[in-house]
Amino acid sequence: MTQDDMKKAAAKAALEYVTVGSIVGVGTGSTANHFIDCLATIKGRIDGAVASSLETATRLKKHGIEVIDMNMVDVMAVYVDGADEATRYLHLIKGGGGALTREKIAAALSTKFVCIVDESKMVDVLGDFPLPVEVIPMARSYVARHFVKHLGGEPVYRTGFTTDNGNVILDIYGLSIMEPVKLETELNHVTGIVTNGLFARRAPDVLIVSGKNGIQTLT
Repeated sequence: MTQDDMKKAAAKAALEYVTVGSIVGVGTGSTANHFIDCLATIKGRIDGAVASSLETATRLKKHGIEVIDMNMVDVMAVYVDGADEATRYLHLIKGGGGALTREKIAAALSTKFVCIVDESKMVDVLGDFPLPVEVIPMARSYVARHFVKHLGGEPVYRTGFTTDNGNVILDIYGLSIMEPVKLETELNHVTGIVTNGLFARRAPDVLIVSGKNGIQTLT
């Protein structure tokens, strides 16, 4: 079984959490794309979808799934998304695709957050994957210096990339994140940071891990 096959299996397993007549939140990335393809097979059962990025919205529309503006939704029954890293405690790093802010909003709006990953994304300690941080452009240098002086890690500007919100990304290398909730909270108070890629305060309710030996569900 290839890594892509495992992603597809995780995406298919997430359909179990989609209820009839619901609005489904959909994340961004390769595994989320597989979920969109799976969702298209039952699109007649749902009322529409909320997209976490322009890329996701485009893919949903190509499948004929109605895309609903996030501001028009009070609550979503389920939000399904992938992750760049995950632990058995259901803490995540997300944002490799740069959609972390909208993904956090979608997760906050959801009653149930379902994360789908292949087994290669599972780690004991977060941080091997660089932590994405979305930053107001004029604060990029200030935030980078703040990391170096106070938080550690090596900030690297994601050259040539602009988020759907018009901001920039700093990828923070060299972190070993032992207390994800604490670090996420600290970063939320740094001036100039829009959001960070730690999903620990609002962790997933369900983590579906697809591996060569099948599907494992962590809650």
